[in-house]
Amino acid sequence: MVLEHYISDLMYRYSCVVVPGFGAFLSHPKSAVLNEQTHSFYPPSKSLSFNKQLTSNDGLLVSHMAELENCSYEEMLQKVLKKVEKWKQVLEKGERLTLKHIGELKSNKEGKILFQPTYQVNHLTSSFGLTSFVSPAITREILKKEVAAIEEKVPFIITQERRKESSMRPYLKYAAIILLAFSTGLTGYRLYNENLSQRQMVVERAQEEVSKSIQEATFFDTAPLELPTLKLNVITKKPDIAMHHIVAGAFRFKTNADKKIRILKRRGYEAAYLGTNKHGLHMVTYSSHSDVDEALQTLRMVKRTQSQDAWLLSIR
Repeated sequence: MVLEHYISDLMYRYSCVVVPGFGAFLSHPKSAVLNEQTHSFYPPSKSLSFNKQLTSNDGLLVSHMAELENCSYEEMLQKVLKKVEKWKQVLEKGERLTLKHIGELKSNKEGKILFQPTYQVNHLTSSFGLTSFVSPAITREILKKEVAAIEEKVPFIITQERRKESSMRPYLKYAAIILLAFSTGLTGYRLYNENLSQRQMVVERAQEEVSKSIQEATFFDTAPLELPTLKLNVITKKPDIAMHHIVAGAFRFKTNADKKIRILKRRGYEAAYLGTNKHGLHMVTYSSHSDVDEALQTLRMVKRTQSQDAWLLSIR
């Protein structure tokens, strides 16, 4: 008769199993445990303990054993008490009493019984099939911190993963775009006026030279006088034209940039490879425009339909 076998069976259904004349085994629900040092995970279980004071027979263990062994209650009670006497003798000798699927008991110098539960059996039925396991540490959060630190220095998005932003950053983006468009238009208008003034000055100077040559000419007969040809090289300077690029992202590897270009082209965009920036990242654009209003209109459409991380880059 293996008494501890029946005790273990009852522990699945009851929180207290009393062994007559010996003590009671108690169980308490225990939540799942994650050991951060060893990266070990333990599922929910029952924590076992032993109480030497609860020795009164409640009939649960003896009735269960009598039914399974197909004998009377009194006969099974005598068998249990004999088994308990053997357990007590083992403890009195100072030896360890090992109960399979339950734990180990040992008596100390003060006569107290010390109980060490086993962790090989989980008596919580709701955790059936769950076992403990060890998982290697994940370095994802460390990589995110490193990327976030780079993004603080690089003035654009270098990954496809959206970062958490404060409520003011979207408004700052729009304000920067409006300021850039205004400054670009103002600079182009100023250069256009300067070039127009220079052209007018050259034409007026040419007219003065022609008039002076005509006034100094002397006519000796009625034959038409062939006037000297005056050649003036008029240098006109075209205003610098700024190209406005709708940037889709910047990538560390060229293969990722090429993949992004193929995806955007399938979506109908004139995607192109813009080159590398000073950080060595490969930049990809949705499209490029010479007209700033057209670029801003396209940027708003891309932000609304494709990605809020798209931004405008103007290069003169």
